[in-house]
Amino acid sequence: MRVITFNAQGIEQATENGFFDWMVRQDADVVCLQDLRAKEYQLDDERYHPEGYHSYFFDAWEDGYSGVAIYSRTIPKAIMTGLGFELCDQHGRFIQADFDDVSVGSFCLPSGLKGEEAQQQKEAFMVDFIGHLNKTLRKRREFIFCGTTNIAHKPVDLSNWYANQTVSGFLPQEREWMAEIFDEMGYIDAFRQINKAERQFSWWPDYNRARKLNEGARLDYQITSASLRKTVKNAQIYRDQMFSEHAPIIIDYDFD
Repeated sequence: MRVITFNAQGIEQATENGFFDWMVRQDADVVCLQDLRAKEYQLDDERYHPEGYHSYFFDAWEDGYSGVAIYSRTIPKAIMTGLGFELCDQHGRFIQADFDDVSVGSFCLPSGLKGEEAQQQKEAFMVDFIGHLNKTLRKRREFIFCGTTNIAHKPVDLSNWYANQTVSGFLPQEREWMAEIFDEMGYIDAFRQINKAERQFSWWPDYNRARKLNEGARLDYQITSASLRKTVKNAQIYRDQMFSEHAPIIIDYDFD
């Protein structure tokens, strides 16, 4: 099973940059998108619906803002949208597709870079989202949560990490939140399960040739149930084309 996650920063622009042409060539089973910045009714053109995929969307209430989607080769048994709290549901930040033995979710945490109020909203979202992850532990199925945390987990996941310890995305409480997910709750960082290399970033700021110099952060993750640890067979970040400031994360799992 090949799963891709990608933060589009606007699906229309990412499409213009060739994302869907690239996506089809990857032969992925499930593709999770975040930050669409468009509503489903605005995406009826065939270029947003590549042949062989079924598409599902969860819009933000606000126009031109947020939104998530899942593209799947097979029709899911069920689609779930929202998590029951305002910061998620009004802002279109979570959608989940249930298959026979596994559920795949597409999520996007808010960014806290715009100031104190934005950071407070991000941290409120973090509390509610980790509550959902805790409830998920009691369910008798496997889960893969794909999306953008807007947090670099460890120093290896951020260039110039020492100077960024007081910046949203690498604050102590944010890293503790990530540690709770992966260390205390037992979820797996699927990318790091197989790829231990340094300077593996999925986002680069749009200035000072950051992408070319590979000065960025790993802000995008596939978070899986602990029992999927040994099924992770390949993990990579695709950098050869630029579809947005983020790069797609491609992970192959050894199950259908």
